[in-house]
Amino acid sequence: MESQHMTQQVFASFIEMSPATLSSIFNDRTKPTLNMVEAIKRKIPNLSTDWLMFGIGSMYLDSASATDAGSASAVPASGERMLNFDDGQPTLSSDSAVTFSDVPRVSPTINTVKIIDKKPRSITEIRIFYDDQTWETFVPKK
Repeated sequence: MESQHMTQQVFASFIEMSPATLSSIFNDRTKPTLNMVEAIKRKIPNLSTDWLMFGIGSMYLDSASATDAGSASAVPASGERMLNFDDGQPTLSSDSAVTFSDVPRVSPTINTVKIIDKKPRSITEIRIFYDDQTWETFVPKK
């Protein structure tokens, strides 16, 4: 927004988001969504997704990587985007599917605890607090 010399109101209109949504993000009331990241990338395609989402690397892509990123971030006909973890950093991609067939399956370990020497609990007192700053105490008969 600052690099484009825009106010919050103008930037919100530019990325086709409501000014209230953008304001609540700047005031830390809400977190940015993937839809917002996609809206910004649609309007500023040479902006680095890694920089935008994680603050990593330079703000803008150079011309060589801009063409590569443009082809890798195209939305497929179905409208679904896939995450590509080939280089260690997650990037949105349309031509690579995320599969978990190479990930070894691990069975969860269930620990069972048997309580042997613990006597059963019993209710000793019940208190009810009222909005007029009073309370009642009930003690069960033995």
